[in-house]
Amino acid sequence: MVCFATLRVFGHGGPGRHPPGGGSRAAPLMSAARPLVAALVLFAHPALAAIEIQRVTSPGGIEAWLVEDRQVPVVSVEFLFPGGAAHDPIGREGRSDLVARLLDQGAGPYDAQAFQGRLEDRVIGLGFSAGRDVFRGSVRTLTRHLDEAVELARLALTTPRFDPPAVAREREAALAGLRWALADPQRIARRVFAETVFDGHVYGRPRAGTLDSVAALAVDDLRAFVAERFARNGLLVAVAGDIAPDALGRVLDRLFGDLPATTAADPTLPPAVPGAVGEIVRVAFPTPQTVMMVGHQGLKRDDPAWYAGALLNYVLGGGGFSSRLMAEVRESRGLSYGVYSALLPMTAGALVVASGSSVNARAGETLEVIRATWRAVAEGGITAEELADAKAYLTGSFPLSLSSTSAIAQVVLQIRRFGLGIDHITRRDALIEAVTLDQVNALARRLLVPAALTTVVVGAPVGVTPTRTIDPSDL
Repeated sequence: MVCFATLRVFGHGGPGRHPPGGGSRAAPLMSAARPLVAALVLFAHPALAAIEIQRVTSPGGIEAWLVEDRQVPVVSVEFLFPGGAAHDPIGREGRSDLVARLLDQGAGPYDAQAFQGRLEDRVIGLGFSAGRDVFRGSVRTLTRHLDEAVELARLALTTPRFDPPAVAREREAALAGLRWALADPQRIARRVFAETVFDGHVYGRPRAGTLDSVAALAVDDLRAFVAERFARNGLLVAVAGDIAPDALGRVLDRLFGDLPATTAADPTLPPAVPGAVGEIVRVAFPTPQTVMMVGHQGLKRDDPAWYAGALLNYVLGGGGFSSRLMAEVRESRGLSYGVYSALLPMTAGALVVASGSSVNARAGETLEVIRATWRAVAEGGITAEELADAKAYLTGSFPLSLSSTSAIAQVVLQIRRFGLGIDHITRRDALIEAVTLDQVNALARRLLVPAALTTVVVGAPVGVTPTRTIDPSDL
C-alpha cells in the first residue's frame, strides 16, 4: 500500500510450528532476494508512469480522483466518510461494524434476498467496512452494469432497510465472531494491547464491540449512524477503470447527490498518546504457545520522517526474512515461526509495534531477544546495505499493489485521505530514494525506545514477570 509500511503485521505463524535450529540464514536469504527485487524495480517504472490521476468535479460539486483505464470494461469506486468505530457511543461499541454488515442486506424497495440477487445477477461487488477512523465503501462492476451498480449503492447509502430478520442475522454473526475472538490468543493480544496503551481513549475500546454492546444495538442505533455519518462534507472518492471524466461527474451526482450536504457529527478525536509505558500485561490462557505484542509511540503519516520510518521498519521487522527481528528470533535461535514489526498511523495517534509467538517455555527468552534487537537498532542503527535493500523493496514492490482497478482506486483513496498530493504516485520513489542513512539512524535513536515498550503476552509464558495479570473471563 502507498501509505503503510505495515508488511505482514499480525496473525502469521501457526501454533506449534518452529524452524529448524542452527545458524542464521538471514544473509543468504537477503542475497537470494536481490535478483527478484531488481526484477521488480525494472518492471515497476513503466507501470507507474502509465498511471495519471485526474481531478474530476461533478456538476453538483462532488470531487473524485480518477485513474482512467479503458483497456478492461471494469469500473471501481472507493469512498470513505470520516468517523469510524472510535466514534461509536459508549455502550454501543460495534455499531459501525454492524451497519457495515447490513447496508447491502436490503435497501429501498429490495429486501435482503432481492438486493443480493440483483448484485449477484450482474456480478456487482458492493461492500462496506468500519475502521477506527473512517467508514469505507466500494463498488466494482462491469461497465455495462454501471448504472445498476450506482443505483444499488445509492439505495444502500440513502435508504437502507435494516429489516428485523436481517438485523437479527447479522447481529448474531457479529456475536459469533466476538465469541470466536475470545478464544483466539492473537485477537486477544491485539485487543488487550489497544486497551492497555490507549486506556481512557476511544482507541482503547474494541472496534467490533463486545458481546454486551452488540447485543444491545437496536435499529434506531443503526439509523442514527446513517444520519450522523453519511454526508457530502468530508466524503472522499477515488475511481479507476473504464469511465471518462464527464461520465464520472454524472455518476458522482447520482451516487452521492442525495446525501445531505453536511452533518452535525464531529469526526475529530482527542490526541491519543500511548501510555502504560514499560508495563507487562499477561492474559492467562491455556495454550501451548504464548502470543506476544510489544510497542510504543510511533509515527503519524504526515510526519516528515515517514519514509525514513518505513525503511527503518523494513529492516527492523517489516521485511520478513530480510529483517533483524526474523534473523535474531527465528533464524538464529529458532524461537518463533515468525515475528514482525509495523508502523501503525492513525488519525489521532501512532504506534510502532512488533508481534510474534513462541512456545511457553521459551517466551521469556523470545521477549528478551525482541527487546535486545530493538535496542541494537536504536543504538547502532542499520547498515548502508540494509538501507539499499529496503529501498529496492519499497520501490520495486509498490507497482504490485496497482494490479487491478480496485487496487488502484484503494491506493488513490489512501493518497487523498492522508493529503499526499495528486502527484504522489510519481513522486513516491524519489521520496524514498532521497532518504539518507544518517536520517534513518537518527530516527532510530529517536523512535525506538526499548524501555518504553508496552508488552502484552497471552498464554502461560515461562520467564515473564508481569506487572498485571488479566483473567480471560474479564475480557
